Amino acid sequence: MSILLEVVTTARHYGDLPTFLAAACVCLLTYLYLQRPRNLPPGPRGWPLLGNIPMLAKTAFLPATFTELSKQYGDVMSIRLGGNLAIVLSGYETIRTTLVKRAEDFSSRRVPPVVADIRGDETTKRTAKGVLFAAYGPQWKHQRKFALMTLRDFGVGKRSLEGKVTEETDALVQEILSQNGQPFDLKIMMQNAVSNIICSIAFGGRFEYGDPDFLRLIELLNATIEEKPSVTDRLGAIHPVFRYLGTFGKDSRQGRLLKMFQALQEFCREQMEKHRLTFDPNDIRDFIDAFLLEKQRAPEEKAREHFTDKELQEVLIDLFLAGTETTATTTRWALLYMMLNPDIQEKVHQEIDSVLGQSAPSYAQRNQLPYTAATLAEVQRMKPVAPLSIPHAASRDTTLNGYNIPQDAMIFINLWSVHMDPQLFPETNTFRPERFLDQDGNFVKHEALVPFGIGHRVCLGEQLAKMELFMLFVSLMQRFTFNLPEGAPEPSMLGKLGSAINVPFPFELCAVAR
Repeated sequence: MSILLEVVTTARHYGDLPTFLAAACVCLLTYLYLQRPRNLPPGPRGWPLLGNIPMLAKTAFLPATFTELSKQYGDVMSIRLGGNLAIVLSGYETIRTTLVKRAEDFSSRRVPPVVADIRGDETTKRTAKGVLFAAYGPQWKHQRKFALMTLRDFGVGKRSLEGKVTEETDALVQEILSQNGQPFDLKIMMQNAVSNIICSIAFGGRFEYGDPDFLRLIELLNATIEEKPSVTDRLGAIHPVFRYLGTFGKDSRQGRLLKMFQALQEFCREQMEKHRLTFDPNDIRDFIDAFLLEKQRAPEEKAREHFTDKELQEVLIDLFLAGTETTATTTRWALLYMMLNPDIQEKVHQEIDSVLGQSAPSYAQRNQLPYTAATLAEVQRMKPVAPLSIPHAASRDTTLNGYNIPQDAMIFINLWSVHMDPQLFPETNTFRPERFLDQDGNFVKHEALVPFGIGHRVCLGEQLAKMELFMLFVSLMQRFTFNLPEGAPEPSMLGKLGSAINVPFPFELCAVAR
């Protein structure tokens, strides 16, 4: 290293700029190489400074690329995103061992800097609040436990989640009927319906589908979730200074991300203030009221630590983000598969007609609709809504399969590799609901079907999402037959992976009333 520094000094002394620049690059690359942790998992060779970004930027579908690479480098693989190390976990046994048996080591988060800046503590800007991006530890455990208990409380009694889902499903059906069987894009309607269910739970009320403020939030959500990382986003992985380039333009990806979170934060603050003015400890209407009540009951020190306005604001945003796009997207995939598989759609129709007739569905009836349940399971197998989950991080320096895993290393959980494993699911590329039925036609759970993830970081709203998905799908199939518009090309089934969600490419459908 001292020799290289001597070369640089000599080059500068004699004014040989090209030699100076070359020596400086050699020094930098040597320094970065010496800084690399030893005994890392194997992985594809990358470029200096860029790492594996050029290779990954060209891939059509990242989870499939990771799955192919795992065949060469193993189920524990390392890649370089510029200067950042990432570990990719593939295969059911490896993922289960890591996230369940080694949960204490692998349940943290590597928070994207722009998210930490927007959603982090007002003073440090380092630790994101809420549940989705919060670091693994006592604060996260407390918030998650409170959120789970509160959601569970709203699942029984007069304000049951099923009642809210039914109310919103009825509104969605009326919107679809107004299309009179003509081609239309269901996307915004579906997002409105699902997000309204979350809003009913979190804020105590729903919004009209044409509400301009509500539509603006959905628009910002779509712009952020569906867009792939830009050039400046990828440069930010090389060095932190580059990420600020993305904020120069208002229409940049980081600019849109900033606007979305600021709009959501402002929206949540307004809702919180309204609730304070009308709060009645004897009438808990929704999640905000439950939080305010818990804050009122808690000792002062505990309230300052766990029940701050910032925590409530960010938990509400997590509920909105995680609860809107996931269920809406899965339902759209389900309808797309029905259009492309009319024979399966007919079997679903027949089962629903024989069990329900014209009666409104109930989640308790799912065991009576095994083929319908199997169809939804097959949709989630082939199109897991977050095929790489939300990236985890190592909680501390540790090892896995004999390799060193540094603390805070980003960890991608390749759920796609599990669902597309031919040893677990033969004929992986064939849409076949029967794989989830036994010889008597009963629905059978498969332990390797993990669309919501596994371990400590399993999706907070898993139970709500399952209820929403079942009731939305059954209600729509009960009322409509879904067809491709006449003469329309068959939609792409590859999907478009933006920030984390695998969404269908835009498509239109015809909903014919039954």
